[in-house]
Amino acid sequence: MGRLSTLFDPETVAVVGATDREGAVGRAILENLQAGFDGEVVPINPSRDEVLGLECYEDVQHAPPIDLAVVVVPPDIVLDSIRELAAAGTDDIVVITAGFAETGGDGAERERQLREIATENDLNVVGPNSLGIMSTPTGMNATFGPEDARSGSISFMSQSGAFITAVLDWANEQGIGFQDVVSLGNKTVLDETDFVREWGDDPETDVIIGYLEDIDDGQGFIEAAREVTAETPIVLVKSGRTDAGAQAASSHTGAIAGSERAYEAGLEQAGVLRARSVQELFDYARALAGLPEPESDGVAVVTNAGGPGVLTTDAVGDSTLEMASFADETIDRLAAAMPDEANVYNPIDAIGDADIERFGEALEIALEDPNVGSAVVVAAPTAVLPYDDLAETVIENVEAHDTPVVTCLMGGKRARDAETTLRESGIPNYFDPSRAVSGLDALARYRDSSERTVADPRTFDVDRERAREVLERARRRNDNRLGVESMDLLEAYGIPTPQGEIVDDPDRAREVAESIDGDVVMKIVSPDITHKSDIGGVKVGVAAADVYDAYEDIVARARNYQPDATITGVQVQELLDLEASTETIVGMNRDPQFGPLLLFGLGGIFVEILEDTSVRVAPVDEGTAREMVDEIQAAPLLRGARGREPADVDGVVETIQRLSQLVTDFPSILELDINPLVAGPDGVQAIDLRLTVDPDELDTEEP
Repeated sequence: MGRLSTLFDPETVAVVGATDREGAVGRAILENLQAGFDGEVVPINPSRDEVLGLECYEDVQHAPPIDLAVVVVPPDIVLDSIRELAAAGTDDIVVITAGFAETGGDGAERERQLREIATENDLNVVGPNSLGIMSTPTGMNATFGPEDARSGSISFMSQSGAFITAVLDWANEQGIGFQDVVSLGNKTVLDETDFVREWGDDPETDVIIGYLEDIDDGQGFIEAAREVTAETPIVLVKSGRTDAGAQAASSHTGAIAGSERAYEAGLEQAGVLRARSVQELFDYARALAGLPEPESDGVAVVTNAGGPGVLTTDAVGDSTLEMASFADETIDRLAAAMPDEANVYNPIDAIGDADIERFGEALEIALEDPNVGSAVVVAAPTAVLPYDDLAETVIENVEAHDTPVVTCLMGGKRARDAETTLRESGIPNYFDPSRAVSGLDALARYRDSSERTVADPRTFDVDRERAREVLERARRRNDNRLGVESMDLLEAYGIPTPQGEIVDDPDRAREVAESIDGDVVMKIVSPDITHKSDIGGVKVGVAAADVYDAYEDIVARARNYQPDATITGVQVQELLDLEASTETIVGMNRDPQFGPLLLFGLGGIFVEILEDTSVRVAPVDEGTAREMVDEIQAAPLLRGARGREPADVDGVVETIQRLSQLVTDFPSILELDINPLVAGPDGVQAIDLRLTVDPDELDTEEP
């Protein structure tokens, strides 16, 4: 166990604010502790000599040594209580009391002071505004909830106390047990990352689940979860899906990669399975807590009912799994064992008159097939198929083959005893075939994520000082946006750019064009004009002789379109062969929780319409950068679809890595778009650049 082990295994628990008053939270917590806690319970209240038959102490100093304190006093004396506990040597504290940052104003200041006290005294504080904590091995229920938890191997954290009370009520009915339960409250000191680390070190926790509304430190959570999920699966429900984060974004990347996509990317990189509902959360957890990992993605379905068998097949098709293709030997064995009317191909339909012997033989043959990694037993109730006997048959086959099997014993009361028997052997039963398949799917997805290796990001030789000089330009402007005039930022980090220059008079434009071999591209340069081509601010294939007039026309169009726009000049750039290339976008949006969020996808003028993009949290290694390229629907274009010459995919992957290093090195970069990044057979070129800089953050960065 880790540094929070005594939080869940105390010998003495004090309730600071204990009372015998009916309906009081202090009484509810004391009663819950008295009902099952193995250790000593110590009430503390200066107004009582005795509470519910226990000797009550006037303050912490006069009480026996306290391992864990549950604080349920009024908000204005919480801080004094915590100071007294720290002075008495108590390190683990749960603050039930509300009235902190969630109330604003004075409450927020109180919470700030609580954090300071905890830091100064190295305290482990849960809450404030917490329902409390539970640990079933010691019988400790230090909450004011109405339900105690059953014993089990799932550890559960929630940002909502009400969610815990509802879940425990439902889980007790379903026979689902827990190891530890924590109501996170305001997460002033201890947060989700702390408990992920703690339970990852706990050999008695098989699965970590949680309900979260936000993650305070996304980068820290990813780092911790990556380590933990190598051995212990994590399943989370994350609420609060919103597009609000994208509304204020000024770049393509910011508009596409809003806060919700940051959570999706961050949790996936952390190896966390994300559930879409409470039902799915426990469907996943039940499979992960009791079943071995499948060796392959092939699923066998054994049923006595054709319709449910088809539903199960559809569910497999909707998952990351696949229906197993039986070996010829398996089909021959099934044909010999089953009636002529039975279906011996997958799904196996043993037909409605199947008895225990036939059902068991079909399952045994299926599990012995080398292409089967897992199985679903789907049964409709009949007079010749007692569910209790079927449960025993399933258990025997699972023990003999060490292959994950889930069941779908359809029906009501008839299935309850069998369901209990299966659960005691770690085999989950689901009423709905699609839920049964989702449990197996979670096993396979966890297997893949736990086996995935992430290398240290590559460090390129870059000109950091030159890059910093470019970013400093934002300090000298009226706004914090930079554009193509800052292409040397990319050059400083080794990202290729076409030959060219930004000029502020037509004569210089012609000189630059004459120095470039062939026709050129000309673009207006203005931080105020986003869609240059829409206003005629881009001309392609301009001969050197026509550059002077083209310059005047581009500037005139820009001033007519937006008279108050700041015109930096016109970019004169070599013309690339776009016919043989693919326009992509590489960008970054800095998320408040997860930090730099990298985006790659199909670029050009339709990027926000098509949204063919992939997202990851930086920094990324080469493998992750390559995944980003492979994920987009347009990936075949880069690899040479329909006779096209393949693009330099390695160059794209390296550009993503270099951008990852740039935005990691400079937290002052809030948003950045390279659009398009042209990827052709001969390499990649960054054609256009747009970024937003926080000048104040520049002051905090190392030179």
